[in-house]
Amino acid sequence: MPKLAAFPKAFMDHLCVDGTMTVREWIVEGAALGVDGLEFYAGMLDLQKPGGCAEARRIAAEEGVSIPMFCCSPDFTHPDPDYRRRQVDNEKRWIDMTVELGGQYCRVLSGQRRPEVSREDGLRYVTESIEACLPHAAAAGVTLIIENHYKDNYWHYPEFAQRMDVFCELIDRIRSPHFGVNYDPSNTILAGEDPLELLRRVRHRVVTMHASDRYLAEGTLEDLRREEDSAGYAKRLRHGVIGEGLNDYDAIFSLLAEAGFNGWISIEDGVEGLDQMRRSVMFLREKIARHWPRRPLGATTASRA
Repeated sequence: MPKLAAFPKAFMDHLCVDGTMTVREWIVEGAALGVDGLEFYAGMLDLQKPGGCAEARRIAAEEGVSIPMFCCSPDFTHPDPDYRRRQVDNEKRWIDMTVELGGQYCRVLSGQRRPEVSREDGLRYVTESIEACLPHAAAAGVTLIIENHYKDNYWHYPEFAQRMDVFCELIDRIRSPHFGVNYDPSNTILAGEDPLELLRRVRHRVVTMHASDRYLAEGTLEDLRREEDSAGYAKRLRHGVIGEGLNDYDAIFSLLAEAGFNGWISIEDGVEGLDQMRRSVMFLREKIARHWPRRPLGATTASRA
């Protein structure tokens, strides 16, 4: 049965920019949600301190949660090869931090969709960069997970592999037991595409998931796309309570269960307070129980008799 984690979407600037929230505070508040684990982000200020990852792992263990997923944003599409090599070095360092945190999954991205970089050059840059990270991940026992992403909080341009055709071509180029997909249905909607169609195409590569539900506070998706080259997230974009947005979680979980998915599902919401996230936890617990029912002991054996 999949396990639930939580990501501090509402507290990114507090944890990564101004330091007004500590990692300890996030762990304590996150664990109180009733999840099994917490997803961390590479830019958290406390993790940059000597011993910061080990301390976070210790506090999490005291609170009864693990830190299975480490959310990182390498930018592999820059035309300068020295820049890309530095990004590979960053990802290797983040893989090591994943291990220090006790995690198993470290996110990779493609990079920013720079207007001067062609599709073919971008695919080549990203493939070469991820493949350069894979031996390090394999030696550490870590799986790199690439997300069908919209835009990192702190990027200027949106994701190079945001569109389904580019994303699927990219993952088809990389074959490794230490590489898989972190599926986010909401990001597909933002690309103007069908999240279920993407899931049908990649479900056997999915090893983790970001559970989110998106809505637009104003305007339309077309308005959003006109703004997507602005720095950061467009202001009209909102994360809502899971189950109250545009995604069909029964259909999503049905496809994942049929594909044998049994990984971590990390919640991305709570931007209007932790009560939002608690409601999402309750919603997802109910859906997981429905689509991954616990089998009585001996049921598998009996069915083969």
